[in-house]
Amino acid sequence: MNSPEDLALYHELTETVGALPAGQQPEWPDPVAVQDAVAQLRAMPPLVFAGECDLLRERLAAVSRGEAFVLQGGDCAETFAGVSADNVRNKLKTLLQMAVVLTYAASVPVVKIGRLAGQYAKPRSKSTETRDGVTLPAFRGDIVNDFEFTHDARVPDPHRMVRAYHASAATLNLTRAFVGGGFADLHQVHAWNTDFVRTSPAGQRYERLAHRLDQALSFMRAIEIDTDQLRTVELYSSHEALLLDYELALTRIDSRTGAPYDVSGHFVWVGERTRRLDGAHLEFAARIRNPIGVKVGPTTTPDELLALATKLDPEREPGRLTFVTRMGAGKIREALPALIQKAQADGLVASWICDPMHGNTYEAPSGHKTRRFDDVVDEVRGFFEVHRALGTHPGGIHIELTGDDVTECVGGGDPIAEDGLGSRYETVCDPRLNRTQSLELAFLVAELLESTP
Repeated sequence: MNSPEDLALYHELTETVGALPAGQQPEWPDPVAVQDAVAQLRAMPPLVFAGECDLLRERLAAVSRGEAFVLQGGDCAETFAGVSADNVRNKLKTLLQMAVVLTYAASVPVVKIGRLAGQYAKPRSKSTETRDGVTLPAFRGDIVNDFEFTHDARVPDPHRMVRAYHASAATLNLTRAFVGGGFADLHQVHAWNTDFVRTSPAGQRYERLAHRLDQALSFMRAIEIDTDQLRTVELYSSHEALLLDYELALTRIDSRTGAPYDVSGHFVWVGERTRRLDGAHLEFAARIRNPIGVKVGPTTTPDELLALATKLDPEREPGRLTFVTRMGAGKIREALPALIQKAQADGLVASWICDPMHGNTYEAPSGHKTRRFDDVVDEVRGFFEVHRALGTHPGGIHIELTGDDVTECVGGGDPIAEDGLGSRYETVCDPRLNRTQSLELAFLVAELLESTP
Protein backbone atom coordinates (compact mmCIF):
# COMPACT_ATOMS: atom_id res chain seq x y z
CA MET A 1 0.00 0.00 0.00
CA ASN A 2 1.24 3.51 -0.81
CA SER A 3 2.43 5.79 1.96
CA PRO A 4 0.54 9.02 2.73
CA GLU A 5 3.35 10.85 0.91
CA ASP A 6 2.88 8.69 -2.20
CA LEU A 7 -0.86 9.26 -2.09
CA ALA A 8 -0.41 13.03 -1.86
CA LEU A 9 2.08 12.94 -4.74
CA TYR A 10 -0.29 10.93 -6.92
CA HIS A 11 -3.15 13.38 -6.34
CA GLU A 12 -0.85 16.33 -7.06
CA LEU A 13 0.42 14.80 -10.30
CA THR A 14 -3.02 13.80 -11.54
CA GLU A 15 -4.24 17.35 -10.94
CA THR A 16 -1.30 19.15 -12.53
CA VAL A 17 -0.19 16.74 -15.26
CA GLY A 18 -3.75 15.56 -15.90
CA ALA A 19 -4.93 19.10 -16.60
CA LEU A 20 -2.55 19.50 -19.55
CA PRO A 21 -2.94 18.23 -23.12
CA ALA A 22 -1.54 14.71 -23.56
CA GLY A 23 -1.06 13.23 -26.99
CA GLN A 24 -0.76 9.55 -27.92
CA GLN A 25 -3.01 8.31 -25.09
CA PRO A 26 -5.47 5.44 -25.67
CA GLU A 27 -9.21 5.96 -25.57
CA TRP A 28 -10.05 3.63 -22.69
CA PRO A 29 -13.64 2.39 -23.09
CA ASP A 30 -14.23 1.72 -19.38
CA PRO A 31 -13.16 4.42 -16.83
CA VAL A 32 -13.91 2.10 -13.90
CA ALA A 33 -11.51 -0.51 -15.29
CA VAL A 34 -8.83 2.20 -15.60
CA GLN A 35 -9.29 3.13 -11.95
CA ASP A 36 -9.03 -0.52 -10.93
CA ALA A 37 -5.82 -1.08 -12.92
CA VAL A 38 -4.25 2.11 -11.59
CA ALA A 39 -5.15 1.13 -8.01
CA GLN A 40 -3.40 -2.21 -8.52
CA LEU A 41 -0.31 -0.52 -9.93
CA ARG A 42 -0.15 1.97 -7.09
CA ALA A 43 -0.07 -0.92 -4.62
CA MET A 44 2.83 -2.64 -6.40
CA PRO A 45 6.44 -2.39 -5.18
CA PRO A 46 8.95 -0.35 -7.21
CA LEU A 47 10.49 -1.92 -10.28
CA VAL A 48 13.67 0.12 -9.74
CA PHE A 49 14.99 2.10 -6.80
CA ALA A 50 15.78 5.77 -6.44
CA GLY A 51 19.39 5.06 -5.46
CA GLU A 52 19.92 3.20 -8.74
CA CYS A 53 18.53 6.19 -10.65
CA ASP A 54 20.92 8.48 -8.77
CA LEU A 55 23.86 6.25 -9.68
CA LEU A 56 22.86 6.37 -13.34
CA ARG A 57 22.68 10.15 -13.10
CA GLU A 58 26.30 10.12 -11.87
CA ARG A 59 27.30 7.93 -14.82
CA LEU A 60 25.55 10.26 -17.26
CA ALA A 61 27.26 13.24 -15.65
CA ALA A 62 30.54 11.61 -16.69
CA VAL A 63 29.15 11.34 -20.22
CA SER A 64 28.30 15.05 -20.24
CA ARG A 65 31.93 15.79 -19.26
CA GLY A 66 33.23 13.68 -22.15
CA GLU A 67 34.50 10.91 -19.87
CA ALA A 68 32.17 8.05 -20.88
CA PHE A 69 29.91 6.80 -23.68
CA VAL A 70 26.30 5.56 -23.62
CA LEU A 71 25.19 2.35 -25.29
CA GLN A 72 21.39 2.25 -25.22
CA GLY A 73 19.62 -0.53 -27.08
CA GLY A 74 16.80 -3.02 -27.21
CA ASP A 75 13.45 -3.74 -28.79
CA CYS A 76 11.42 -1.08 -30.53
CA ALA A 77 8.41 -2.50 -28.69
CA GLU A 78 8.63 -5.26 -26.11
CA THR A 79 5.93 -7.90 -26.13
CA PHE A 80 4.47 -10.04 -23.39
CA ALA A 81 5.33 -13.13 -25.44
CA GLY A 82 8.97 -12.01 -25.54
CA VAL A 83 9.46 -12.33 -21.78
CA SER A 84 11.52 -15.49 -21.74
CA ALA A 85 14.98 -16.45 -20.57
CA ASP A 86 16.16 -17.02 -24.15
CA ASN A 87 14.97 -13.65 -25.42
CA VAL A 88 16.38 -11.71 -22.49
CA ARG A 89 19.68 -13.59 -22.66
CA ASN A 90 20.04 -12.94 -26.40
CA LYS A 91 19.45 -9.21 -26.00
CA LEU A 92 21.91 -9.15 -23.11
CA LYS A 93 24.49 -10.97 -25.25
CA THR A 94 24.17 -8.32 -27.93
CA LEU A 95 24.57 -5.42 -25.51
CA LEU A 96 27.51 -7.09 -23.77
CA GLN A 97 29.30 -7.80 -27.05
CA MET A 98 28.79 -4.24 -28.25
CA ALA A 99 29.96 -2.85 -24.90
CA VAL A 100 33.12 -4.99 -24.93
CA VAL A 101 33.97 -3.77 -28.43
CA LEU A 102 33.47 -0.14 -27.44
CA THR A 103 35.28 -0.41 -24.11
CA TYR A 104 38.28 -2.44 -25.30
CA ALA A 105 38.81 -0.99 -28.75
CA ALA A 106 38.12 2.63 -27.83
CA SER A 107 39.30 2.57 -24.17
CA VAL A 108 36.24 4.39 -22.93
CA PRO A 109 33.86 3.52 -20.06
CA VAL A 110 30.48 2.48 -21.44
CA VAL A 111 27.20 3.23 -19.67
CA LYS A 112 24.88 0.35 -20.60
CA ILE A 113 21.16 1.13 -20.79
CA GLY A 114 18.65 -1.37 -22.15
CA ARG A 115 15.42 -0.49 -23.92
CA LEU A 116 13.81 -3.14 -21.75
CA ALA A 117 11.49 -3.84 -18.83
CA GLY A 118 9.02 -1.13 -19.78
CA GLN A 119 9.11 -0.41 -23.53
CA TYR A 120 5.57 -1.66 -24.06
CA ALA A 121 3.84 1.52 -25.30
CA LYS A 122 4.31 2.95 -28.79
CA PRO A 123 3.28 6.27 -30.34
CA ARG A 124 1.41 6.03 -33.64
CA SER A 125 1.05 8.41 -36.56
CA LYS A 126 -2.67 7.56 -36.82
CA SER A 127 -5.17 6.51 -34.17
CA THR A 128 -6.73 3.89 -36.46
CA GLU A 129 -5.55 1.28 -38.96
CA THR A 130 -7.46 0.13 -42.04
CA ARG A 131 -7.01 -3.21 -43.79
CA ASP A 132 -9.23 -4.46 -46.62
CA GLY A 133 -11.87 -1.89 -45.79
CA VAL A 134 -11.92 -2.69 -42.06
CA THR A 135 -10.90 0.11 -39.67
CA LEU A 136 -9.80 -0.67 -36.10
CA PRO A 137 -7.87 1.16 -33.36
CA ALA A 138 -4.12 1.28 -34.05
CA PHE A 139 -1.85 -1.08 -32.14
CA ARG A 140 -0.32 1.03 -29.35
CA GLY A 141 1.84 -1.65 -27.79
CA ASP A 142 1.08 -4.65 -25.60
CA ILE A 143 0.47 -2.38 -22.62
CA VAL A 144 -2.68 -1.05 -24.39
CA ASN A 145 -4.00 -3.62 -26.87
CA ASP A 146 -3.05 -6.65 -28.95
CA PHE A 147 -1.26 -6.72 -32.30
CA GLU A 148 -3.78 -9.15 -33.84
CA PHE A 149 -6.06 -7.31 -36.28
CA THR A 150 -9.44 -8.14 -34.77
CA HIS A 151 -11.99 -5.98 -33.01
CA ASP A 152 -11.61 -7.68 -29.62
CA ALA A 153 -7.80 -7.62 -29.78
CA ARG A 154 -7.59 -3.93 -30.66
CA VAL A 155 -9.94 -2.63 -27.96
CA PRO A 156 -7.74 -0.81 -25.38
CA ASP A 157 -7.69 -2.78 -22.13
CA PRO A 158 -6.33 -0.94 -19.04
CA HIS A 159 -5.64 -4.20 -17.20
CA ARG A 160 -2.85 -4.78 -19.73
CA MET A 161 -0.96 -2.11 -17.75
CA VAL A 162 -0.85 -4.54 -14.84
CA ARG A 163 0.39 -7.27 -17.17
CA ALA A 164 3.08 -4.87 -18.39
CA TYR A 165 4.20 -4.28 -14.81
CA HIS A 166 4.56 -8.02 -14.19
CA ALA A 167 6.31 -8.53 -17.54
CA SER A 168 8.74 -5.74 -16.65
CA ALA A 169 9.37 -7.27 -13.23
CA ALA A 170 10.09 -10.66 -14.80
CA THR A 171 12.46 -9.09 -17.34
CA LEU A 172 14.34 -7.22 -14.63
CA ASN A 173 14.57 -10.37 -12.51
CA LEU A 174 16.00 -12.32 -15.45
CA THR A 175 18.43 -9.54 -16.30
CA ARG A 176 19.66 -9.21 -12.74
CA ALA A 177 20.02 -12.97 -12.46
CA PHE A 178 22.14 -13.15 -15.62
CA VAL A 179 24.25 -10.13 -14.68
CA GLY A 180 24.78 -11.23 -11.09
CA GLY A 181 25.09 -14.94 -11.82
CA GLY A 182 28.27 -14.91 -13.89
CA PHE A 183 26.85 -14.50 -17.40
CA ALA A 184 28.32 -10.97 -17.66
CA ASP A 185 31.77 -12.12 -16.47
CA LEU A 186 34.41 -10.86 -18.92
CA HIS A 187 35.89 -14.36 -18.93
CA GLN A 188 32.72 -15.34 -20.87
CA VAL A 189 33.44 -13.12 -23.89
CA HIS A 190 33.71 -16.10 -26.26
CA ALA A 191 30.46 -17.61 -24.98
CA TRP A 192 28.55 -14.46 -26.01
CA ASN A 193 29.59 -14.98 -29.63
CA THR A 194 27.52 -18.03 -30.55
CA ASP A 195 25.00 -19.20 -33.12
CA PHE A 196 24.79 -17.33 -36.42
CA VAL A 197 27.01 -14.47 -35.25
CA ARG A 198 30.28 -16.40 -34.98
CA THR A 199 30.57 -17.08 -38.71
CA SER A 200 29.75 -13.52 -39.82
CA PRO A 201 32.52 -11.02 -40.66
CA ALA A 202 31.70 -9.02 -37.54
CA GLY A 203 31.62 -12.18 -35.43
CA GLN A 204 35.03 -13.26 -36.69
CA ARG A 205 36.42 -9.81 -35.93
CA TYR A 206 34.91 -10.04 -32.45
CA GLU A 207 36.63 -13.41 -31.88
CA ARG A 208 40.00 -11.80 -32.60
CA LEU A 209 39.24 -9.03 -30.11
CA ALA A 210 38.05 -11.58 -27.53
CA HIS A 211 41.35 -13.46 -27.91
CA ARG A 212 43.26 -10.24 -27.13
CA LEU A 213 41.02 -9.68 -24.14
CA ASP A 214 41.77 -13.21 -22.93
CA GLN A 215 45.48 -12.37 -23.06
CA ALA A 216 44.92 -9.19 -21.06
CA LEU A 217 42.92 -11.07 -18.42
CA SER A 218 45.63 -13.73 -18.19
CA PHE A 219 48.22 -11.03 -17.62
CA MET A 220 46.09 -9.51 -14.86
CA ARG A 221 45.80 -12.89 -13.15
CA ALA A 222 49.56 -13.41 -13.44
CA ILE A 223 50.27 -10.21 -11.54
CA GLU A 224 47.46 -10.95 -9.07
CA ILE A 225 45.08 -8.20 -10.09
CA ASP A 226 41.52 -9.24 -9.37
CA THR A 227 38.35 -7.16 -9.21
CA ASP A 228 34.63 -7.82 -9.06
CA GLN A 229 34.20 -5.37 -11.94
CA LEU A 230 35.40 -8.14 -14.27
CA ARG A 231 32.52 -10.40 -13.23
CA THR A 232 29.47 -8.16 -13.42
CA VAL A 233 28.19 -5.03 -15.13
CA GLU A 234 25.87 -2.15 -14.37
CA LEU A 235 22.84 -2.41 -16.64
CA TYR A 236 20.03 0.11 -16.43
CA SER A 237 16.48 -0.05 -17.77
CA SER A 238 14.79 2.60 -19.90
CA HIS A 239 11.66 3.26 -21.91
CA GLU A 240 9.64 6.09 -23.38
CA ALA A 241 7.39 7.59 -20.69
CA LEU A 242 4.41 7.57 -23.03
CA LEU A 243 1.42 6.04 -21.22
CA LEU A 244 0.78 8.52 -18.43
CA ASP A 245 -1.72 6.40 -16.49
CA TYR A 246 1.04 3.82 -16.02
CA GLU A 247 3.86 6.27 -15.26
CA LEU A 248 1.85 8.32 -12.76
CA ALA A 249 0.78 5.19 -10.90
CA LEU A 250 4.42 4.15 -10.52
CA THR A 251 5.79 7.49 -9.33
CA ARG A 252 6.74 7.41 -5.66
CA ILE A 253 8.42 9.50 -2.96
CA ASP A 254 11.97 8.45 -2.10
CA SER A 255 12.15 7.84 1.64
CA ARG A 256 15.77 9.07 1.76
CA THR A 257 15.26 12.46 0.15
CA GLY A 258 11.51 13.11 -0.09
CA ALA A 259 11.89 13.57 -3.85
CA PRO A 260 9.60 11.96 -6.48
CA TYR A 261 10.95 9.20 -8.76
CA ASP A 262 9.30 7.25 -11.55
CA VAL A 263 10.09 3.73 -10.34
CA SER A 264 8.99 2.09 -13.61
CA GLY A 265 12.54 2.46 -14.99
CA HIS A 266 15.90 4.07 -14.32
CA PHE A 267 15.91 6.34 -17.38
CA VAL A 268 12.79 7.56 -19.18
CA TRP A 269 12.50 9.79 -22.20
CA VAL A 270 9.95 12.05 -23.85
CA GLY A 271 9.43 11.35 -27.53
CA GLU A 272 9.39 13.60 -30.57
CA ARG A 273 5.59 13.40 -30.79
CA THR A 274 4.89 14.32 -27.16
CA ARG A 275 7.51 16.90 -26.18
CA ARG A 276 5.31 20.00 -26.49
CA LEU A 277 6.34 22.55 -23.89
CA ASP A 278 2.81 23.04 -22.56
CA GLY A 279 2.01 19.33 -22.62
CA ALA A 280 1.51 16.70 -19.95
CA HIS A 281 4.51 14.55 -20.84
CA LEU A 282 7.07 17.31 -20.39
CA GLU A 283 5.40 18.47 -17.19
CA PHE A 284 5.58 14.92 -15.81
CA ALA A 285 9.25 14.55 -16.77
CA ALA A 286 10.08 17.88 -15.16
CA ARG A 287 8.61 16.76 -11.83
CA ILE A 288 10.53 13.50 -11.36
CA ARG A 289 14.16 13.07 -10.27
CA ASN A 290 15.13 10.31 -12.72
CA PRO A 291 17.67 11.14 -15.39
CA ILE A 292 15.57 12.27 -18.36
CA GLY A 293 15.96 12.02 -22.12
CA VAL A 294 14.17 14.02 -24.79
CA LYS A 295 14.11 13.19 -28.50
CA VAL A 296 14.95 16.06 -30.87
CA GLY A 297 14.39 15.85 -34.61
CA PRO A 298 15.51 17.87 -37.64
CA THR A 299 12.79 20.53 -37.18
CA THR A 300 13.85 21.36 -33.62
CA THR A 301 15.03 24.97 -33.39
CA PRO A 302 17.81 26.19 -31.08
CA ASP A 303 15.28 28.21 -29.09
CA GLU A 304 13.08 25.12 -28.66
CA LEU A 305 16.09 23.16 -27.46
CA LEU A 306 16.88 25.80 -24.86
CA ALA A 307 13.24 25.90 -23.74
CA LEU A 308 13.27 22.10 -23.30
CA ALA A 309 16.42 22.33 -21.19
CA THR A 310 14.98 25.13 -19.08
CA LYS A 311 11.83 23.10 -18.44
CA LEU A 312 13.55 19.80 -17.67
CA ASP A 313 16.83 20.93 -16.12
CA PRO A 314 16.53 24.46 -14.76
CA GLU A 315 19.39 23.90 -12.29
CA ARG A 316 21.76 22.69 -15.05
CA GLU A 317 22.53 19.52 -13.11
CA PRO A 318 25.13 17.22 -14.70
CA GLY A 319 23.60 13.86 -15.62
CA ARG A 320 20.02 15.08 -15.46
CA LEU A 321 19.31 15.76 -19.15
CA THR A 322 20.15 13.81 -22.30
CA PHE A 323 19.29 14.98 -25.81
CA VAL A 324 18.62 12.02 -28.14
CA THR A 325 18.99 13.24 -31.71
CA ARG A 326 16.96 11.50 -34.44
CA MET A 327 17.60 13.55 -37.56
CA GLY A 328 17.99 11.15 -40.47
CA ALA A 329 21.21 10.51 -42.37
CA GLY A 330 20.48 13.23 -44.92
CA LYS A 331 19.76 15.95 -42.37
CA ILE A 332 21.99 15.49 -39.32
CA ARG A 333 25.00 17.38 -40.67
CA GLU A 334 22.85 20.44 -41.35
CA ALA A 335 20.40 20.32 -38.44
CA LEU A 336 22.60 19.34 -35.48
CA PRO A 337 25.33 22.04 -35.40
CA ALA A 338 23.00 24.94 -34.53
CA LEU A 339 21.52 22.97 -31.61
CA ILE A 340 24.92 22.14 -30.15
CA GLN A 341 26.14 25.70 -30.62
CA LYS A 342 23.09 27.03 -28.79
CA ALA A 343 23.68 24.57 -25.97
CA GLN A 344 27.33 25.61 -25.75
CA ALA A 345 26.49 29.30 -25.69
CA ASP A 346 23.99 28.79 -22.89
CA GLY A 347 26.26 26.58 -20.81
CA LEU A 348 24.09 23.46 -20.90
CA VAL A 349 25.62 20.31 -19.41
CA ALA A 350 23.40 17.82 -21.23
CA SER A 351 24.64 14.60 -22.82
CA TRP A 352 24.14 14.05 -26.55
CA ILE A 353 23.39 10.62 -27.97
CA CYS A 354 22.46 9.60 -31.49
CA ASP A 355 19.36 7.65 -32.47
CA PRO A 356 20.18 6.71 -36.08
CA MET A 357 17.11 4.52 -36.46
CA HIS A 358 13.93 6.62 -36.42
CA GLY A 359 14.92 9.14 -39.08
CA ASN A 360 15.84 6.47 -41.62
CA THR A 361 12.71 4.35 -41.99
CA TYR A 362 11.13 3.63 -45.38
CA GLU A 363 8.77 1.11 -46.93
CA ALA A 364 10.32 -1.59 -49.11
CA PRO A 365 8.56 -2.73 -52.32
CA SER A 366 7.36 -5.79 -50.36
CA GLY A 367 5.43 -3.48 -48.00
CA HIS A 368 7.78 -4.09 -45.05
CA LYS A 369 8.86 -1.10 -43.00
CA THR A 370 12.67 -1.21 -43.02
CA ARG A 371 15.93 0.72 -42.66
CA ARG A 372 19.14 0.62 -44.65
CA PHE A 373 22.14 -0.27 -42.52
CA ASP A 374 24.20 2.16 -44.59
CA ASP A 375 21.84 4.99 -43.61
CA VAL A 376 22.15 4.06 -39.94
CA VAL A 377 25.94 4.11 -40.28
CA ASP A 378 25.90 7.40 -42.16
CA GLU A 379 23.84 9.14 -39.49
CA VAL A 380 26.23 7.93 -36.79
CA ARG A 381 29.17 9.21 -38.86
CA GLY A 382 27.45 12.55 -39.29
CA PHE A 383 26.82 12.75 -35.54
CA PHE A 384 30.51 12.24 -34.83
CA GLU A 385 31.59 14.64 -37.59
CA VAL A 386 29.47 17.46 -36.16
CA HIS A 387 30.72 16.95 -32.62
CA ARG A 388 34.32 16.67 -33.80
CA ALA A 389 34.02 19.94 -35.75
CA LEU A 390 32.54 21.77 -32.75
CA GLY A 391 34.90 20.28 -30.18
CA THR A 392 32.07 18.60 -28.22
CA HIS A 393 31.58 15.05 -27.02
CA PRO A 394 29.52 12.52 -29.02
CA GLY A 395 28.02 10.90 -25.96
CA GLY A 396 26.40 7.71 -27.19
CA ILE A 397 24.12 5.76 -29.49
CA HIS A 398 20.48 4.72 -29.08
CA ILE A 399 19.69 1.63 -31.16
CA GLU A 400 16.67 -0.57 -31.79
CA LEU A 401 18.12 -4.07 -31.83
CA THR A 402 17.42 -7.68 -31.10
CA GLY A 403 19.60 -10.66 -30.21
CA ASP A 404 17.90 -12.80 -32.85
CA ASP A 405 18.68 -13.59 -36.49
CA VAL A 406 15.89 -11.41 -37.86
CA THR A 407 15.66 -9.89 -41.34
CA GLU A 408 14.25 -6.42 -40.70
CA CYS A 409 16.97 -3.95 -41.76
CA VAL A 410 18.65 -4.29 -45.17
CA GLY A 411 22.39 -4.36 -45.74
CA GLY A 412 25.29 -4.95 -43.39
CA GLY A 413 28.44 -7.04 -43.74
CA ASP A 414 26.36 -10.22 -43.91
CA PRO A 415 23.81 -8.46 -46.12
CA ILE A 416 20.04 -8.71 -46.11
CA ALA A 417 18.29 -7.75 -49.35
CA GLU A 418 14.90 -6.11 -49.67
CA ASP A 419 13.43 -9.26 -51.21
CA GLY A 420 14.62 -11.24 -48.17
CA LEU A 421 12.89 -9.16 -45.52
CA GLY A 422 9.95 -11.53 -45.25
CA SER A 423 11.98 -14.56 -44.20
CA ARG A 424 12.24 -13.52 -40.53
CA TYR A 425 10.44 -10.22 -40.15
CA GLU A 426 9.26 -10.49 -36.54
CA THR A 427 8.93 -6.97 -35.15
CA VAL A 428 5.47 -5.72 -34.13
CA CYS A 429 6.41 -2.13 -34.88
CA ASP A 430 9.75 -0.77 -36.16
CA PRO A 431 12.58 -2.73 -37.85
CA ARG A 432 15.53 -3.66 -35.62
CA LEU A 433 19.18 -4.44 -36.26
CA ASN A 434 19.97 -8.11 -35.74
CA ARG A 435 22.95 -9.17 -33.66
CA THR A 436 25.48 -9.26 -36.49
CA GLN A 437 24.44 -5.80 -37.71
CA SER A 438 24.57 -4.49 -34.12
CA LEU A 439 28.05 -5.89 -33.63
CA GLU A 440 29.21 -4.43 -36.94
CA LEU A 441 27.90 -1.04 -35.85
CA ALA A 442 29.76 -1.33 -32.55
CA PHE A 443 33.08 -1.78 -34.38
CA LEU A 444 32.34 1.26 -36.51
CA VAL A 445 31.53 3.38 -33.44
CA ALA A 446 34.70 2.14 -31.69
CA GLU A 447 36.76 3.33 -34.67
CA LEU A 448 35.03 6.72 -34.59
CA LEU A 449 35.70 7.03 -30.85
CA GLU A 450 39.36 6.16 -31.36
CA SER A 451 39.72 8.93 -33.93
CA THR A 452 37.89 11.54 -31.81
CA PRO A 453 40.24 13.85 -29.88
